[in-house]
Amino acid sequence: MQTEIIDYRDGEVTLRGYLAYDETRSGRRPGVLVMPGGFGLGRNAKQRAEMLARMGYVALAGDPYGGGIEIDDLKDVMKRVTDLRADTAKFRRRARVALDRLMATPWVDPSRVAAIGYCLGGTFVLELARDGAPITGVVTFHGGLETKSPATPGMVKAKLLILTGADDPTVPVTHVNAFADEMTKAAADWQIVTYSRTKHGFTYPDAASRKIDWIEYNKSSDERSWRAMQSFFEEIFRSA
Repeated sequence: MQTEIIDYRDGEVTLRGYLAYDETRSGRRPGVLVMPGGFGLGRNAKQRAEMLARMGYVALAGDPYGGGIEIDDLKDVMKRVTDLRADTAKFRRRARVALDRLMATPWVDPSRVAAIGYCLGGTFVLELARDGAPITGVVTFHGGLETKSPATPGMVKAKLLILTGADDPTVPVTHVNAFADEMTKAAADWQIVTYSRTKHGFTYPDAASRKIDWIEYNKSSDERSWRAMQSFFEEIFRSA
């Protein structure tokens, strides 16, 4: 497996992504954008990109902030997230430039591209879908579902898989129900899987190191959600 640090830009901001692919394969193959959570481009997103590469995809872990930085302080994270989400168009563009960079990769079949996201990254990829990005599917893992610009009928081209925890205070059932209502009105193809006894950050093995009581790793939900994503990819890429 080959990995590379690649630079791309959003206006004046230089972003630094992490690309992973199997260099022994020939020809174009499906691509997967991986958008990380609010703490930035850390080991989790990079490992997920590597896992996807072993499955035969070309995966790009995107950069939310610039410079490929990772942040430890929750207050700093919340400020950066608030600033990013203040302007929906700019927020969507930050994910779109990563998607465009992935689709420009020579080994990627641009007609078969998906986007997955964790926490903030889940919000990023849903905004791509709401904006009509040319992607086959979107998967969110404990991702935020709220938006300032709800989807309009016919705009969402991607199929959607939402993987969330029943005990996640950042994604309460009111948000889940509102999202389902939004996507139904938009005539989107969506599904939601809710895991019992599961908090926010359930895919992060190092969640305890954050020392935040509402972020907790759940091995069962992590494994189940990854299998759900794999099954979803088999469906969408077969029919693409």
